[in-house]
Amino acid sequence: MSNLAGMIDHTLLRADATRAEISQLIEEAKQYKFASVCVNPTWVSYAAKQLADSEVKVCTVIGFPLGASTSATKAFETKDAIAGGAGEVDMVINIGALKDGELDTVEQDIRAVVEAAAGQATVKVIIETCLLTDEQKQTVSALAAKAGADFVKTSTGFSTGGATADDVALMRKTVGDKLGVKASGGIRSREDMEQMITAGASRIGASSGVKIMQGEQSSSSY
Repeated sequence: MSNLAGMIDHTLLRADATRAEISQLIEEAKQYKFASVCVNPTWVSYAAKQLADSEVKVCTVIGFPLGASTSATKAFETKDAIAGGAGEVDMVINIGALKDGELDTVEQDIRAVVEAAAGQATVKVIIETCLLTDEQKQTVSALAAKAGADFVKTSTGFSTGGATADDVALMRKTVGDKLGVKASGGIRSREDMEQMITAGASRIGASSGVKIMQGEQSSSSY
């Protein structure tokens, strides 16, 4: 766990986020060398310009936070984000379709984003674990792999719950080593992060990235 920072998507997705706050997020990501900044689509171009001289990627969200946009809309959002400089996109599945057992619809929705990304951006599939049964979590994780996604991700952080170690472990068991697993939602400390990594997470989405890293620094100074 020597490179915790390189596993963190430093995240600010609040609707009222200001330019000053996004700028601070970007500067923090540069300082700590986080994997990416995760921002709403409206900030992608700005973030990409500010990070042009950095290895920090720009991540954004698609069909966020409900997943209830049409597949065509999600595909357009993806292409627009990549054109603006996004290197990673986190898309929300069609949750209602999954609950209705319309698995072809769910798979095609994910595939629409994967095809729109066309290998130009990493695609992470947010399944919103807090709304699903374990069986549904396994089913949609397998569908994400089948549709060509790069990661499965636990949560938006905007629903009724966030990441749990049990969910991460279940998702990792389902996808094996074929896909990454991103734990997101409620991860606020180094201990939280290490618990998720132990369970199988290979990426962490957190708005508390600086706090996590400062905790690492203080604990390693003993």
